[in-house]
Amino acid sequence: MPAFRDFNFKLLVIEKLMYEDKTLTPAFSIRACLRARGVNDAESYAFGNGLAHTVLDEARAHFEALEISEELLATVDSLLVDGGHRVYQECAPGWDGEDELFDVGSLDDLDLLPNLRQITGIHDCGLGIPFKAEILEARGISAD
Repeated sequence: MPAFRDFNFKLLVIEKLMYEDKTLTPAFSIRACLRARGVNDAESYAFGNGLAHTVLDEARAHFEALEISEELLATVDSLLVDGGHRVYQECAPGWDGEDELFDVGSLDDLDLLPNLRQITGIHDCGLGIPFKAEILEARGISAD
């Protein structure tokens, strides 16, 4: 199975496959995970334990271990960069989008997406993502 180097880039791919396309199943739910531990309100749990701006251990462990096949990765032709992604709420239920928690730090994982042709939102989201035009253009990827 392909290995991602940048956890936050992997989250963008998971958002596309799991929550948008619904082809990576089952969809992860931090609320269900916490309910199994007796926690009824994920957001209150995050805020009450000083974890609102942190990826919860349960979510990090799940998404880091999640294997995505080459076949499924080949279906990714576009990505959306947006602070409102569901995957971010599953990772950090209290996150408000006002920090760099989910900033992508590397484009090395582009190699895992052979059919990626478009990345939307890189200029509008304010996530500090290092998507350089020359890198994307060299790969035939358009960006806005």
